[in-house]
This record gives sequence, C-alpha cells and structure tokens, in this order.
Amino acid sequence: MEQLQINVMGKSTMVEEGITYGALAKDFQDFCIGNIMVAKQGNRLRELRSAIHESEPISFFDISDEEGKRIYHRGVSFLLAKAVWDLYGKDAALIIEHSLRGNLYCEIVSENLTIDNVLLKRLKEKMDEYVKANLPIVKHTFGKHKAIGIMKEQCMQDKVELLRFRRASNVNLYEMDGFYDYFYGYMPFSTGVLGVFELILHESGFMICMPSTLNPDCIPPFVNPEKISAVFMEQMKWCKLMGVANVADLNNILVRGEFGELIRINEALHEKKIAQIADQIFHRIDQVKMVLIAGPSSSGKTSFANRLCIQLRALGVRPHKISLDDYFVNRDFTPVDEQGNKDFESIYALDLKQLNEDLKNIIVGDRVEMPSFNFLTGMREYKGNYIQLDQDEILVIEGIHGLNDMLTSEIPKENKFKIFINAITQLNIDDHNRISTSDSRLIRRMVRDNQFRGRDAAATIESWNMVKKGEEENIFPYQENADAIFNSATIYELSVLKQYAEPLLFAVDASKPEYITAKRLIKFLGYFLAAPGLEIPNNSLIKEFVGGSCFKV
Repeated sequence: MEQLQINVMGKSTMVEEGITYGALAKDFQDFCIGNIMVAKQGNRLRELRSAIHESEPISFFDISDEEGKRIYHRGVSFLLAKAVWDLYGKDAALIIEHSLRGNLYCEIVSENLTIDNVLLKRLKEKMDEYVKANLPIVKHTFGKHKAIGIMKEQCMQDKVELLRFRRASNVNLYEMDGFYDYFYGYMPFSTGVLGVFELILHESGFMICMPSTLNPDCIPPFVNPEKISAVFMEQMKWCKLMGVANVADLNNILVRGEFGELIRINEALHEKKIAQIADQIFHRIDQVKMVLIAGPSSSGKTSFANRLCIQLRALGVRPHKISLDDYFVNRDFTPVDEQGNKDFESIYALDLKQLNEDLKNIIVGDRVEMPSFNFLTGMREYKGNYIQLDQDEILVIEGIHGLNDMLTSEIPKENKFKIFINAITQLNIDDHNRISTSDSRLIRRMVRDNQFRGRDAAATIESWNMVKKGEEENIFPYQENADAIFNSATIYELSVLKQYAEPLLFAVDASKPEYITAKRLIKFLGYFLAAPGLEIPNNSLIKEFVGGSCFKV
C-alpha cells in the first residue's frame, strides 16, 4: 500500500493509504478531551469508517466541537430509537421533538404505554446494553424504493413520506444490529462511544440529557427553563392545529395547493399572540413605563417591535421607540475582548449611567433630549430629539441586553415589561431528526445579509460562531427573566427561504472553511419543496429577511 505523508492534528504523519479515519484516530485520541466522533480532511467531514485516500491535513473532533456534538446526539437518538423498537415494536412511535439547553425532549406515541420512571429505566438499561456491546453503526446505500420498503417494515411512515420527495435515486440508511434508521448527517463509528446520557421525565414526555461539551464524562444537572419549555409545548400544539408536524407534511400541503392557507393561519396565530402581549402591557399601564425587547440575531426583533407598537396604538397607548445603539459609548472607550478586538456586544459598550439617568427622568415626566450615535465618527451626538411621556404613553426599547437587569438597574421592576423573542423552530425533518433553531436563524440571516447588506453566504457563516458566542453570553442566560416570550418562527418559512438561500450556499467555494456548513445546509434545504412567498403579508416578520416589509427594517 502507498504511504501518504499527512499533517494530522498539526503533526506530520506517515499514513497508509486505505486505512480508515477511525483506525488513525486511535493514535490521536489523547489530542481530544472526549471520544473522537468525526474527522475533517481539507474542508470536508469524513466518517470514521471511511478510508483515507488523500494527503490533505486531517483533524479529529469530539463533542466539544459543534459537528462532533451533533454526531453524538444523533448516535444517542439512534440508541433510543432502537430501544423503543426492540422493547415495544410497532405499537410505539418515538418522536424527538426539540432541543432544550442542549438536551433532547422526546415523546412516545402509544395507546398502551405510560411514560413513567419504570419505562425510562427499561429504555436506559436497553440502551446501555447496546453501548456495552459496542455494536457497529454501519451505513448502507439503497435504492430509493428499497429504502422506503425498509422504513415501511419498521413502521416509520414519517420517513416513508419524507423519502417520497427525495430527488436522488439512492438513500443512505444506518444500521445497528439489524435495525435501520435514516438520519440527516453523519453518525458515530459504533455504540461504544455513546455511554454518557440520562433519561428523565419532563412535561408529557422525557428528556435525553447529554454530556457537557467541556467534560464529556459528566452530565450537568438539568435546570428546567420553564418559560421556554412552555413555548415549545405551545408550538407543538400549533403544529397539530395546522396539521404540519414535519417536512413531509409541509411538502404535502404545497402539493395540495394549500400553502396560502397555511401562511394565513400561521400569521393569524402570530398576530393573536402579539395582541395578547399588548393586552398584558395594557393591563399594567398604570405602572409599566417601558417595554424592553431582546432576542438573538435574526429573530425578527425589529418587525416584532413595529407590530407590537401597532397593537398598543389600537389599545390607545402611544409608544416611543428607543434604540440602545444610540447609547453606545464613544468608540475610543469601547471595551475589548480577549483577542483585543472592540466588543460592541458587551453591555459595557453602552453608557449605562446616561441611559438610566435619561430613563428615570422620562418616567417622572421630564422632557429629555435623546442621543443619536454617529456610526461614521464613532461619537454620540444630540440633535434636538426630545421625549416627554404623557399619560397612556410608553417607551419601547429594543436591544440584546434588554432582559439583563444590569441594563436598567436604577429603574424599578414594576416600571418594566420584558419580552424575549426568538425563532424557536416548531417543525421537524421527521420523527427522529429535528431542525436546529440556530440553523433556521442562520438561513434567515444569510438571506437578509445578501439582500440588504451585499454579504455572501461565506461571510455570514464565518461570523456566525462569534454571533452565537455573544448570544450565549448576553441573551440566553436572561431569557427566563421575560414577562412574555414570542416565538417568531413560522412553520412555512424554510420553503420560502430555500429559493433565496440555495444559490448563496452553492456559491461557497469548496476551498473555504465555511464549505462544511454550506454543504450541510444545502442537504438540509433539499428536503423542502420550494414555495413562492407571494401570499406572505407585508407586515410578516419573514418580510424582514426576504424584502417587501411595510416596516423600516
């Protein structure tokens, strides 16, 4: 066999051509804090069962890396799906609904089963058996019709419907000891690397609690984010109301010509929810003087704020909008991060003292001149813009730190109404493959960045990890502080965004590091039939991303 000289994890190594990535990984396990899940050679991910034939540099990833974590979660999901099938057969259907703080919420649909600790103990013991046996997880390529037949035999009608819309003639199924399943993305080499997980009761189902990315041998205590969990449960009800639980259901609605009706129902649910939040504010209008709106990137904050203001006006409340960007400190005083770069997302990038002084004066009825930040000069300016609140008037303040009490530390709690907004995905690919909320927002942002800022997809993907890091530090820790939570996700949007996003993703060159994410998103969007957005109303939050909004966004 030919020898290849390859840079592996920064070390020049002689590698025999044809050896698997998994065999090579054994020599580099000490470079990772947890079990190796996947290899990267050049700008492509490689499953550990694949053979090496190229001399490009190789890196290995464990669950501390985002790609490795995805593979670990898929592997544990596969363990659970097999355990449900082996124990209960066709009488039970596992549904992996969504992610909650890095853990997976699941339900089992069955007329004969009650989800309790006895059932979870049986499932866990069965899954542990598979881990102990170190069963191989093998990829098989079948013709489309053969794959559909296998899914029918295992009573996975959701996958039968999903594969019906697949354009490719072949399908990859994964097999574990005679049990087959279809997964969106790569899988671990074997079950032996999947030993750290727990099952705990939650809501009407249970959580698969996953290990920490910092300590792969440890499962952090599960702290239930009650308000966010309630939103997820509400979205599941919305899905049932609209008859769309997964991508195949959405595609079937398109095929039947019912897409416009779906849009109108979804937008009506959004409008009803915004009106309910406005009612909550109105009922406290004798005390509430400001509404603080916070949410991660591409959650639709600007459109939501505009729609909320309209609903408040309908109740006789006049809103005054304030942008926290106008309270940036002068650029020379902007704090820096660990790399020495200016950190505009730090709460200390804002003049908290001036903000609180202005807000206190406005609350007591004073006339206050508001600042305006000049992004060209990096200086705060005053241009004669005054605010003075009359009776039945209120401030609406939008910014990433709105839920952090440090932002408005000098304002009494009763004077504030806090709203958290996020695009909490309510649709799944199928019963065992969920859709990542982060991926949905990335696609939104990619389309908007290109439409209105001239950025290509590679630039948006390249900055996404830093965006998410800022959200993890400045937004998500405070989401349970909200008085109300609004889910801006629409069940139909990915069918519309597909036609905008796919050309941008195909334009990402294979030589760029962003190609891995682009390739994954191309495959993801391939599950959806494309739909025109002609029937989306111009006040929809989705118009903020594709254009045509009636609001200044």
